[in-house]
Amino acid sequence: MDIPGIKRILITGGCGFIGSALVRHLMHSTACHVLNIDKLTYAANPEAVKDAADSARYQHAVADICDRSKIKTLISRFQPDAILHLAAESHVDRSISSPAVFMQTNIIGTYSLLEEALAYWQELSESRQSRFKFIHISTDEVFGDLETDDSAFDESSPYLPSSPYSASKASSDHLARAWHRTYRLPVIVTNCSNNYGPYQHHEKLIPHMTMCALKEQPLPIYGNGKNIRDWLFVDDYVDALTSVLRDGVAGETYCIGGNNELTNLELVNTLCAELDILRPRVKGRYIDLLEFVEDRAGHDKRYAINSQKITSQLGWRPSHNFREGLNKTLCWLLEQYSEPFNRANSHFCTSGEGSEVK
Repeated sequence: MDIPGIKRILITGGCGFIGSALVRHLMHSTACHVLNIDKLTYAANPEAVKDAADSARYQHAVADICDRSKIKTLISRFQPDAILHLAAESHVDRSISSPAVFMQTNIIGTYSLLEEALAYWQELSESRQSRFKFIHISTDEVFGDLETDDSAFDESSPYLPSSPYSASKASSDHLARAWHRTYRLPVIVTNCSNNYGPYQHHEKLIPHMTMCALKEQPLPIYGNGKNIRDWLFVDDYVDALTSVLRDGVAGETYCIGGNNELTNLELVNTLCAELDILRPRVKGRYIDLLEFVEDRAGHDKRYAINSQKITSQLGWRPSHNFREGLNKTLCWLLEQYSEPFNRANSHFCTSGEGSEVK
């Protein structure tokens, strides 16, 4: 699949969950050259892009997006036609206990990248300037909490972040739009709902619950389990980002959701029912391991996304319902492990307290 005018793509955070899925897609389905800039923090997983490593079209640079000198050099050498900015601290619980790194990476890092992208873009020829895109990948959490059960976030929703993580992402969104309004840098912002799928970090809800279940450990769920999230299979989000890369309009925002609203309790029940089929317990059901724990501070009640804009303007829509995406995710997770988890990848197998969910 060709992306007109886009031959060289720089991705930040390409060893992360969504970033690695995007790298795999671009390497498999396009002829684009990809430069992956990733600092390789705890959340990175180079194994997720190992199939790309042998390609002459793929490069990986270990760098911090806050290091402007190094970012400037990498951009200048690679000469990208587009930058997709996914690098971010994204684990909500960690932002509550250790917010400083979120401020540094998500705000200062985004500012640094915008500055170097602007300097590069200003030196391009007029024709290359017109084709260039800077796509800033963000979250629905910046909008805060939905007040009613029949409402949904869209591109006009006001910002009301609740956690240090969402506040830092809200700040980076505002910076990205300001660099478009003030300097005309061709920025596009996407705000997506909860992603899930293969290669997701073990602290996130679905892999965390799966590993706890397979280890016969309690399945911890915050509060009463009635917090609602909209779930988007990661391959569908990658398709959406590709649509934005191909046809998205500079200065626009696109909200991207999966149309799969579930309470956390409904999700865990569904996950346990699938595991009962795919790998039954010796005795009892996995849901018997459920345990309610103290709720997280600032835990928003409900998120939901109205994706009408990207559907009507760019023709994108999700292709997986939650049961289909969950089955693919669990089958992949189960392939990684055999009793007693002697083949487990440590990136997914570490057990933590609580359940991480956006």
